[in-house]
This record gives sequence, structure tokens and C-alpha cells, in this order.
Amino acid sequence: MKVRTLGALCAAIALAPTGPALSQGQANGVLTLPKALQAAVNANPRIAVADRNIGMADGRRQQANAMPNPTVGFEVDNFAPGPSSNVGGAETTLMLSQLIELGGKRDARVSAALGDYDAARWEREAAKLELLSETTIAFVEAVSVQRRIALLDRQAAALEKLLPLMQRRVEAGASSPSEVSRTQAAVGLARLERERARLALAVARRELTALMGRDTPDFTGTSGDLGRVVRPAPLESLIKAIDDNPQLMRWTAIRAQRDGEMLVARLKPVPDVTAGIGWRYYSENGESAIRLGVSMPIPVLDRNRGAIREAQENSQKVHAERAVNRLSLIAVVAKAHDTAVSQLQQLDLLRKTVLPAARQALSTIEAGYGQGRFTVLEILDAYRTVADAELMEHEALTSFHTAVATIEGLTASPITLAARGR
Repeated sequence: MKVRTLGALCAAIALAPTGPALSQGQANGVLTLPKALQAAVNANPRIAVADRNIGMADGRRQQANAMPNPTVGFEVDNFAPGPSSNVGGAETTLMLSQLIELGGKRDARVSAALGDYDAARWEREAAKLELLSETTIAFVEAVSVQRRIALLDRQAAALEKLLPLMQRRVEAGASSPSEVSRTQAAVGLARLERERARLALAVARRELTALMGRDTPDFTGTSGDLGRVVRPAPLESLIKAIDDNPQLMRWTAIRAQRDGEMLVARLKPVPDVTAGIGWRYYSENGESAIRLGVSMPIPVLDRNRGAIREAQENSQKVHAERAVNRLSLIAVVAKAHDTAVSQLQQLDLLRKTVLPAARQALSTIEAGYGQGRFTVLEILDAYRTVADAELMEHEALTSFHTAVATIEGLTASPITLAARGR
């Protein structure tokens, strides 16, 4: 399975602006999701660590294919300093020996190393996919906080427009000065919320910057449209797609690695042969001779049974480990799917019922306030109702896009979606 760098996440489609807007945003230093994903893949050190792990595994694979080195030896027999009646002429022997592995030990080592190498490659894909998902979620958070600040600014500005009207009513004796104070307090609270949101934006920008592999933010803002939503595919199809996640695909390679290790353990008791050839020189008469030798261990005391048992259990454990991994992924994707569906339902209710009713009530109260038909408490309550509904819609959009990024970070491909309006 190939993990795509930019197109794999649906949130990239939902948040990326159109062509002209994209060009203008880039010129102004505004970060888009495709740019953030590309920067994360290119610069985040997690990918470099995964690449080094692959290189290490390739080194182990290369080493597993190596044959034992030959051994050279030199011996002198019947040698003693000075004259000795008990020692004859010295015999000098030069030997060259080679260990010959039998039973396919080298092939077994190579098989285990190949499984290790394939597992490292899948782990890199898993790290890459996880990084893409985390970057998308961080990008959504940055866009969300920017949008929240804009909402709070708009709400405060709307309340500030009431102040001149209230002041005229106070001057005309139609209202109490406390109405102006109450409105000013409401504006102040909105500004306070905005300052808190600015702190959250700074944190979100730094988290996104860290995922992109940079020390400090080098962008002025993020560009995306949280208002565009889509309906996720059924949970059953998402669960089926989980099996293509690199975290699960790597278990096939791990099983091959452990099967190779089990074969290595089983073949260890098979005796290897050490064959040697040598040249021997007899100093007593000046003659020389060829020496041949063969040796092998007798597998009587150590049959490697403990290591074989360990390797068998380790190999059979793969199925259970994969099942645990799969169930944990299913739990995460199911929670994200439930969250996305729930947020869509909330958005439907907010957009079809709550927001239209709240805005209509506010419009009516605004029109009647100047005529003295409503009190300041009623108009402030109407403003607060609209503001709360808009913020609830905003939070639902943020949760939805975060859930979608989580789903596609686990399924490794865009889910089948049915577009919905803003």
C-alpha cells in the first residue's frame, strides 16, 4: 500500500482553498494544508529516524548473508629451547580451515533479516501516515482558532454598534445609564474571550510549526474553509479499510521475521563442519607433508530446545499482537466516526433550526429596541443566544474535521463522501 503525501486526507480537500485564493495566500505568507503536509513530510525528524531504521535493517540483512571467515593457524610441535634428549626434531604446521554451515542456516538468517527489513519499511509508512494525520489535525486547530477570533471580533463589533443608540436613549431619558454599562461589559467579555483565543492561536501555530520540522512559525496565518462538511462512509467499510493500515500490514513482515528466527533456532543443533588443509614441515629430515582435517560438534548435550520453544512462542504471538493492534485501531476509528456523525447532526440542528430562529429573534428585538418595545436585557440575551449558537456551530465544525482527519489517518485513503452544503 502506498501512502500519498498530500491527497490522502479528506480534510485536505475540505480545507484547501481554490486556485486563485491559494496563489494569493502563498504570496501573503498564508499557510495552506497541502503546504503544511509537504513541509512535515520533508522536514519532520520522525521520517529521518524511520529512514535510518530502514538503513539499519538493510545492514542487518546484508550481514545475515555473509559467510564465516576462514581461519589460519600456525603450530610448532616437538620444540624446546636448548639440547634435549626427549624432544625430536620440531614440526611446523601451517593450517587453513573453513567453517561450512549446513542445514540452510544462512538462508534462515537472511529470511529473518528480510522480514525485519520489510517491517522497518512498513513502520516508516505508519510513521508518515501518523504524521500526516497529526499535521492535519494541528492545521484544523489553527484554522479553527483563527475563525473563533474572527467570530468574537464580529460579535463584539455588533454589540458596540448598540452603544450609540443606547446613549441616545439614556440622554432622552428613555433608558437607564446601566444599560450602557451592561452593554460595555458584554463587549469587554467578548474582547476577553478574543484575547484568550489569541493565546490558543499562538499555541496552535507552534504545535503546527513543530510538526513541520521548524523552530518558529514562518507563516502569517493559515487558510482553510471549515464550513465545508461531508458525510463519512459507513463504519463497516471503514473497519474493512483498517486492514490496509501500515500498522497492521507490518505484522505480515514481523511474522516472516519471527518464522525466520524460529528456523534459525531449529537449525542451530544441526552440526556444522569445519574443514581444514595444512602444510607440515619436519625439521629433523627436511621433509614436508600435507595435512587434512575435518571436525564437527556432536549435538548431544545441547539441542537448543529452550531457544526453539521461545522462537515458536514468539512466532505464534504475532496473531494475538496484530489482533490487539487492530482492535485498538477499530476503537479509535469508531470513536472518530461516531464523533463525525454526531457533529453533522448537531450542525443540521444548528443551521436549520437554532441559528435561523436566534437570528430572526435578534433582528426583531433590534428593530423594536429603538422604539422602546424591548429592554436591554432582552437585546443582550438575544445577542448572547446568537453568539452561543455560532460558537457551538464553530466547535462542531472543528470536532468534525478533526474526526475526519483521524479516520483517514487510520484508513490511509480518502473515505467515500457525500458533499453537504455549508
